Amino acid sequence: MSTTTSPRQAPPSRPTVPTRPTVLRRRLRALAAAPAYPWITGAVLTVGAAAELVVFPGSVTNASAILVSTASLMWRRAFPPVALVTVAAGLVSFGADTSLSIAVMTSGLIGCYVLGRHRVLHPALLVAGGTLGALATNLWHILSWARDDRLPDVPALGNAGSLGLFAEAFGLCAVILGAVSMGDAVRAREETRRERALAQAQLIAMERRQAAQAERAAIARELHDIVAHSVSMIAVQAESATYTTPGLTPGAREGFQQIAGTARDSMAELRRLLGVLRTPQHEETAATAPQPTLDRLDELLAQHRAVGGSAELRITGERVPLPAAWELSAYRIVQESLTNARKHAPGADTVVELGYRADRLTLRVADDGPGPPLPGGSAGGHGLTGMRERAALVGGSLTAGAGTSGGFTVEAELPW
Repeated sequence: MSTTTSPRQAPPSRPTVPTRPTVLRRRLRALAAAPAYPWITGAVLTVGAAAELVVFPGSVTNASAILVSTASLMWRRAFPPVALVTVAAGLVSFGADTSLSIAVMTSGLIGCYVLGRHRVLHPALLVAGGTLGALATNLWHILSWARDDRLPDVPALGNAGSLGLFAEAFGLCAVILGAVSMGDAVRAREETRRERALAQAQLIAMERRQAAQAERAAIARELHDIVAHSVSMIAVQAESATYTTPGLTPGAREGFQQIAGTARDSMAELRRLLGVLRTPQHEETAATAPQPTLDRLDELLAQHRAVGGSAELRITGERVPLPAAWELSAYRIVQESLTNARKHAPGADTVVELGYRADRLTLRVADDGPGPPLPGGSAGGHGLTGMRERAALVGGSLTAGAGTSGGFTVEAELPW
C-alpha cells in the first residue's frame, strides 16, 4: 500500500497499461483455443511432411508412417488418445529410416505434449512406454548398422564403446520426458485455476448472501425504529382517550377502542414481519455491530488478495474523518467494485484510489481485466445500481464503464 500526504508529492497515476508480451500472450491463447486450430496446424504439418518427402524420398513404410503421424494430429482435440498413434507412427518412421525428419520430430513432440496435457495415461506409463519404443527403435538401428558394409565396424553389444550406440535412445527419452512433463504441468495449472475460480465463485455467493442478510436486518431495524414507535403511540393514546376525554358517547368510546385494537394488531403483524426479515445470526449483533468505515479498507483489500486478486490502495490529499454516511457509502462502493472484479475479471490487477479534496471525496477503482461485457451480453446483478444509489444518497455521482487503457473503471465523487 502506498500512501501520500499531498497531491503535489504523488499525483494520481494512470491505470496500468498491459505490456506487449501480455497482449501477445492473450492473443496466442485465443488462437490456440479456436476450434479450427488443431485442424489447421495438423494440415499444415502434413503438407510440410509431404513436401519434405518429395525433396528427401524414402521407403513406402517411412512415407506412410510420416503422413499418419502428422495427419493424426488434426483429431488431437476431439479425441486426445489419437496422440498414441501419432507417437507410435513417428517411431515407426524413424525405425524405417535412420534419419529423423523435421515433420516427425514436430509431430512427436506435439503428440507427447497432448498425451501429458490430457493425461490419456499416467505420466509414468507414458514415459515408460516412450522409453521402450525409443529403445526398440535404437536396437533396430544397431542391427541395421551391423549389416551395412558401408559403415565401419560396429562394436558388439557389451564391448567397449557399445554404450555410445544408445545415444539415440537417450536423446529420445529426454525429449519424451520433457514433452510429457510440460503437458502434465499445463494440465495441473489449469486445474488449479478452475479450483480457484470455483473458490472465488463460492466466496462471491457467500458475500452476496451475507449482504442480503445484512439488508434484511437493516430493513428490520428501520421498520422498528420508524413504524413501531408511531404505531405504539397510536395504541396508547387511543386507549387512554377513552378514560381522559370527558363526555364521550358510547359510540365514540367504542371507536377509540377499535383504533387501539387495530394498532395492537398492526404491532403484532409488524413483529411477525421483523421475524421473517431478521435472520438468527443477525438478531443479536445487528443492533450493536458498528458500520464499516474507510479505516477498514486495508482489511477489505487483504480479503481480496487472499482469494488470488491483486489490489493496491493509493491515497492523495490529507486524510480526514468524514461523516458516517460518507464513510459508509465510500466503503460499500469499494467493496462492491472489488466483488465485481473478482467475479468478472479474476486475477486482474486492481487499483483503489482515494482523493481527499477541500469539498469532496473522489473515489476510483480500476482493473486491467477484459472490461465491460459485449453489447447484448448479460452483466447480471444490481451492483452498479446499488453503488449509484449509495453515491446519490450523499449528493454525489458515480460512473462506471471501460477504462481508457482497457479494463473496467468505477469513479465516484462524494461532495460534503
